[in-house]
Amino acid sequence: MSDGDGVHRAASALRTALAGKPMVRFDASCLVGPTPRAGRVVERVENHGKHIEIVWDDNMVLHTNLRLNGSWHVYRQAEPWRKPYQQMRVAIEVADWVAVCFNAAVTETYRIPDKRRHPGMGRLGPDLCESNTDPSVVVNLLLSHKDGAARLGEVLLDQRVVRGLGNLYRCEVLWATELSPFARIDSLTEHDAIRLVNAAATMLRANMQQAERAASVAEKGGLAVYGRNGQRCRRCGETIDCRPLGQHGRMLYWCRGCQQHLDPHQEVQTDDTPMDPHPAAQAYLAGLPWNRDAS
Repeated sequence: MSDGDGVHRAASALRTALAGKPMVRFDASCLVGPTPRAGRVVERVENHGKHIEIVWDDNMVLHTNLRLNGSWHVYRQAEPWRKPYQQMRVAIEVADWVAVCFNAAVTETYRIPDKRRHPGMGRLGPDLCESNTDPSVVVNLLLSHKDGAARLGEVLLDQRVVRGLGNLYRCEVLWATELSPFARIDSLTEHDAIRLVNAAATMLRANMQQAERAASVAEKGGLAVYGRNGQRCRRCGETIDCRPLGQHGRMLYWCRGCQQHLDPHQEVQTDDTPMDPHPAAQAYLAGLPWNRDAS
């Protein structure tokens, strides 16, 4: 592995092959830390010097230190490896690709620190992936959230409210229910909360046994908004947008066109306060033809 440019090229190839895709299989010969779960979606790939980190949507991070002899390769399914299996340290498989790390000096996993997961911050919420979880418990936790001004898109990643969702499903569930990710949590009605939680539980449980598809949306297979920034919404045709949101800056994908329910930016001004109180502006507005006719 050459310095600098070689690591950048490897990270770029990993992003192309893995980002936005659910993991089918994870193998590691000498991993330190918990094993990433199949079905979780690779969210991003970062490189810092000789270090390459792969981040999943549940805040799990794989850190590899390549040093002098380590390298990452990307292969198509069934393509022969260019190095022997004995030198493999990590292999990550998605639907079409296999990313293999050879001879890395360090291969370890950890979770991004989140103070909300600390026992002192409260107990963890129910896991919607589990079939015996009662969705009404999550509904009650949403409706009784102590910070009424918190945005819905942030609360859905709060481990004290619900587990198992992750960033990809957060985006897809909000799109499926046409809810604005920027809605205040105290504006959520019981009907909205029930629709949201039932959609999340249905989507998560439907995909537990089929890692090749990350989400169940209006169209069979594929994703509605996640990773589709700049593309057209399949429902309304508006352009899908994205921006970092929340404590860790997780990338939020949403449609401005059809996710307007409870959006605080869509509030309509109902009073008769002039747009510009300056006398000159008022004289100009009063002289417009439609205002002359109205008077």
